[in-house]
Amino acid sequence: YLDVLSLDLFRVIDQKIISDLVQAILLRTIGHEELEEQLRQRRQSPWYGEYTHLYEALACASRFLFLKDQAQLQMESPASAIQLYASSWYQVDQAYRHFMYHAQHSAHLSIVDSLEEHIENVYSNDFVLGLGNRFQDLLDTLSDWSIPTLDRQDSFFERFVRPFVRKDKKVCVIISDALRYEIGAELQQRIRREDRYEAELGFMYTLLPSYTQLGMAALLPHKSLAFDTANPGLILADGMPTTGSENRNKILANALNGKGSVYKAKQVLDEISASEMRDIVRNNDVLYIYHNQIDATGDKPETEARVLASANQALEELITLIKKLVNSNINNLLITSDHGFLFQTRAVDESDFIETQGLSETYAYKSRRFILGQHLTSHDRLRKFTSAQMGMTGDMDIQIPFSINRLKVRGSGSRYVHGGASLQEIVVPVVRVNKKRQSDTSQVDVEILSGGTSVITSGQLAVTFYQVEAVTDKKHGRPLQAGIYTEDDVLISDSH
Repeated sequence: YLDVLSLDLFRVIDQKIISDLVQAILLRTIGHEELEEQLRQRRQSPWYGEYTHLYEALACASRFLFLKDQAQLQMESPASAIQLYASSWYQVDQAYRHFMYHAQHSAHLSIVDSLEEHIENVYSNDFVLGLGNRFQDLLDTLSDWSIPTLDRQDSFFERFVRPFVRKDKKVCVIISDALRYEIGAELQQRIRREDRYEAELGFMYTLLPSYTQLGMAALLPHKSLAFDTANPGLILADGMPTTGSENRNKILANALNGKGSVYKAKQVLDEISASEMRDIVRNNDVLYIYHNQIDATGDKPETEARVLASANQALEELITLIKKLVNSNINNLLITSDHGFLFQTRAVDESDFIETQGLSETYAYKSRRFILGQHLTSHDRLRKFTSAQMGMTGDMDIQIPFSINRLKVRGSGSRYVHGGASLQEIVVPVVRVNKKRQSDTSQVDVEILSGGTSVITSGQLAVTFYQVEAVTDKKHGRPLQAGIYTEDDVLISDSH
């Protein structure tokens, strides 16, 4: 393919290059930087637009394998494991998601079939399983679910929200269901590319089980949390139910002397006018906005395969939501999540399921990744915590499958799951967003490097452009249209 890398006359040339690059990635005969350089050259091809998803899939596959090789997965404690995941390992999950997204959206899937199978094998068997097994070894050393050096999810309100209230600053909290850490990291990068927006990325670890009802309750102001024994799976905050907007609104308003309110993202985006939103902001110190795109897609067996595409839609919706809130005079925002998730494209192997027939008489609530009940029978492939070990009141037992194993539950999906203790499930983002008063984005400067003469003496003219600055979040790339013009701005050459 190197012989035709600089050619673009026929569509088949791109097909040949893509096919050969797939093999080069599989055989590991091309480095990541070399592949990215060759892909940059192909962007000049008139056929590039037709094959954009394929070229992007190749770049993401190469990046995934490079990052996987860099991640040694060595960890000394639960705290170090979470910190390493939040600083670097999450990028492997992100690269996998990006690769699968572009591969699935390509109209030429057969070209990358072998690469997709290879990436799936490396991701599921080497990274996710390897990471899960190593983290499980550390979990087994804990007597309770507490890591004092890190922020736990149930401290969210006091740790992140209360400081704004003390300073008489309004703040809006956006809680996006299943916005796992790597997606939150991408959100932070997208926000920073917007003019006058600053965003910082932090993280928390969730309570266990890492599922919606407990995660949502933990993010509310409270003194104690408990499992509702009358309604297994639901959570009480200081004895009050936490399910649904009405109950959450009551808890938030009580904690803030009537100056806190709850809304759904769909209401803010589609139903509430700009003037109405400004009135809502004026009358509240704290707003909680609940967004549900990823979990709503992944939690249904018939749509769980589309969860990676739904992450992109969630990011677009969140950017739109943030802009509408900022335009309503909110300058401080916090974006976080109730839990993360595990996901793999192919069907889960039978060996990854755990039989729990012996527990059937005692459990009160069961999901793919956890069991709740009182006085649960011990199981050699389940890790058990009590409510007290979780820092909660009551006497509920919690059982979590080892590593990334699933429980057999009739009628539910198995590729998208949450509720367990894997790093992908328990590490959630905390993105702090602030709107600046002055513009802080610009485009890179470009210089034309001229030769010894400015006189055109032949039918061909070589012009060299030099980009004098690196592209960053705030320094954007600059598209150029080049040609030879007269002093009266009349084009007298081809335009490129």
